[in-house]
Amino acid sequence: MDAHAPRPGADPAVPTGPVDDAPSQRHVLSSDVVYRGRIWNVRSDAFELADGADALHRDYIEHPGAVAILPMDEDGRLLMLRQYRHPVGMDLWEIPAGLLDVDGESNLGAAVRELAEEADLTAESWHVLVDYFASPGSSSEALRIYLAQGLNEIPHGDRHKRTDEESEIEFAWVELEDAVRAVLEGKLHNPSAVVAILATDAARRDGYSSLRPGEAPWPAHPAQR
Repeated sequence: MDAHAPRPGADPAVPTGPVDDAPSQRHVLSSDVVYRGRIWNVRSDAFELADGADALHRDYIEHPGAVAILPMDEDGRLLMLRQYRHPVGMDLWEIPAGLLDVDGESNLGAAVRELAEEADLTAESWHVLVDYFASPGSSSEALRIYLAQGLNEIPHGDRHKRTDEESEIEFAWVELEDAVRAVLEGKLHNPSAVVAILATDAARRDGYSSLRPGEAPWPAHPAQR
């Protein structure tokens, strides 16, 4: 076969090259909150894909966004926590995470706070591991996951008192290879944990040198564009 021939079934007119998500401005005809909840609302929008096109209607969860943290110790082990999640009726192994719901708090500041509140830890080194949308077809939720290293325990007297489901949190240190295997065997289901574990496995190939600094901007977050 000719080395320069297109792959079977491939369209030679389709360009190749790097991929990069980008904002796309569309004409919003109306936007209304149709349900107000305890934590987030449901918004109903009408919009046009192109000027003069038929209006499309979409309902979605209006979400403030969240941060998650993958704590890694000096031996390369990951700290994971188990927490009950009522919508799916399961105890899930996760990583520390929380909403961006404090006015004036930076993304990194929220991550520092959540690591302290959920894992009783501080970290000396912070890098952005990955950014993603949890379910972009039905929610505006944007998540940023940090890799936290140089860990130190918070003294018992200064620790946050956890309540509700968080009061049942259990912890485990997990080898990265074991965590990757658990993901691929279908044993882990929390999206932030799955994304973080696989991203960390990829990032360690260059010694984590490609990761962004903890203070890196987050232009994809709907509220931070």
